[in-house]
Amino acid sequence: MTVYKYLHNIDSPEDLRKVPEQDLRVVADEVREHLVDTITKVGGHFGAGLGTVELTVALHYVFNTPNDKIVFDTGHQAYPHKILTGRRDTLHTIRQQGGLSGFLKRTESHYDDFGAGHASTSISAALGMAAARDQLKEDYKVVAVIGDGAMTGGLAYEAMNNCGVLKSDILVVLNDNNMSIAPNVWAISNYFSELFASPTGRKLRENFKKTTSKMDNIGDRIRSVAHRIEDGVKAVVTPGMLFEALGFQYFGPVNGHNVAQLVKLLRGIREMKGPILLHTITQKGKGYGPAERDKQFLHAIGKVDKITGKSTATPPSVAPPPSYQKVFGEAMVEICSTNPKVVGITAAMPDGTGLDILQKYHPDKVYDVGIAEGHGVTFAAGLATQGVVPVVAIYSSFLQRAYDHIVHDCAIQHQHVVFALDRSGLVGADGPTHHGVLDLAYLRSIQGMVVMAPKDEQELRDMLWTSIHAYTAGPIALRYPRGNGLGVPLKPMQAIEIGKSETLRRGTDVAVLAVGKMVSYAEQAAEKLATEGISVEVVNARFVKPLDTAMLDDVAHRIGRILTVEDGQIEGGFGSAVTEYIAQHHGRICDVRLHGIPDIFVEHGTQEQLHAELKLDAPGIADVIRDFVAESVIREAARTI
Repeated sequence: MTVYKYLHNIDSPEDLRKVPEQDLRVVADEVREHLVDTITKVGGHFGAGLGTVELTVALHYVFNTPNDKIVFDTGHQAYPHKILTGRRDTLHTIRQQGGLSGFLKRTESHYDDFGAGHASTSISAALGMAAARDQLKEDYKVVAVIGDGAMTGGLAYEAMNNCGVLKSDILVVLNDNNMSIAPNVWAISNYFSELFASPTGRKLRENFKKTTSKMDNIGDRIRSVAHRIEDGVKAVVTPGMLFEALGFQYFGPVNGHNVAQLVKLLRGIREMKGPILLHTITQKGKGYGPAERDKQFLHAIGKVDKITGKSTATPPSVAPPPSYQKVFGEAMVEICSTNPKVVGITAAMPDGTGLDILQKYHPDKVYDVGIAEGHGVTFAAGLATQGVVPVVAIYSSFLQRAYDHIVHDCAIQHQHVVFALDRSGLVGADGPTHHGVLDLAYLRSIQGMVVMAPKDEQELRDMLWTSIHAYTAGPIALRYPRGNGLGVPLKPMQAIEIGKSETLRRGTDVAVLAVGKMVSYAEQAAEKLATEGISVEVVNARFVKPLDTAMLDDVAHRIGRILTVEDGQIEGGFGSAVTEYIAQHHGRICDVRLHGIPDIFVEHGTQEQLHAELKLDAPGIADVIRDFVAESVIREAARTI
């Protein structure tokens, strides 16, 4: 066990504030060491947190948290915050079932002022807190910490514009780890930032305003000239003109790893009024060589060797099937090689969606719009008006942010935009902010939308081909899970008839209509139940919208019992669609049960753990089928008495 000079005794920011200011560098080093020791053993988001250690120490040292509020954007950068707010000794449980969340979570700690797993929300939330403070006549400071990547999201600028209008007391800390500003700028900009924020500088400003305010028109002209001079100095040595134009007082850029300087600057800023932006320059992966050298790979890690940064996972004896995102990426390469009208769009996730594969072979075919999903969808609609076929590859839970753009810009105008929803269903350790369990419901409700889910990687290829070449009447979506495929042999792509299901196994006792990843589990459950004398028909639904009504008519009359299985929210999802149809056409002769995600936010854990917990694995589905058949038989017997 590592022996720390201070960290063992820091269980809250109050404890941190007892440390002599000159020793904060020691605390920062200990926080970084604890972070490296822990996360290399258990995995988690890594690089961003290493880059915010000094900033987090300084913020908690200067501000009176939890009375003062600190809102971190997303949470990738907040692991040091967790260490300093009572979760040091439980950090090893992070992203594990029953352990700490990988993101900020209000129910986990009263120091987590706002929960966030998606980017660009911090300034809006912090401004809301500041407005609430002013409404209730309370007294506390509000700080938003946002990364340069999250600043590519339009929501951040909407919030900043509103900050300038409201003129609320709020500090926005821009944690810039892109190293876009050279280190030799720091000395000059640090000097001016400290000058403008210091008590002397503030007093000079105030006295200058008071004096010139008594000088009528000439005072106005003097203040105008002085303001232009100050703005000119800032424009020369800082990139702050945009933020000043939005109504912020801008300070920076400053070295985000100089904890002593940060403390000094934050103390000056704390006493100032109105919207303020502090621009800090940090290094992603700071203090850990492998993470500094490979920022993208070590953004989030599994278990790795502390010295080398290489994975310690035991390689499988047999190569696993390719991931769905790889299959998608390679299929896009095939399609774009023969169809010049097809392009891919990603919202800052080319690696995560597989579009980096297309980017490698056809860089001109990939558009990365940044963390701006809404813009990405409307951008795609614009492309579609000119005959280009855009394939928008976005995680299922991230596409939620662009809902109106799908409706207003794609569906109403019948634009041929293809949506490839990666990470659909239960994604695992990232938890409720990233589970893609709402897509079937939120897409099914859009008029004219076609919604598909492949049972395996070949069907993903066929659905992508269908979406691009065989259906052009409007928007169309295919959703697929995180992880590896089933290992089926890949064949040339071909079109699938829109709205046509696939019956995989005939049965007489119950028809199980399954969607996507659930199809293989349903087949396994049917195999097991066959040994118990229960005959299960298994249907690969393929389409959530439009439904295969001919198949539904058949199983309703022939079997009379239908179980729908989906790794999506039951309310409004695939099962709801089936129930609506059966109620209208076969309500008196057919018994229907829905199985999927209940009306809860599912916490984090491995996919296997969560599927087992919710009875969405093969044994769980078998249990549900047994119960359904038994209860249905009892009800039918009761009707005949």
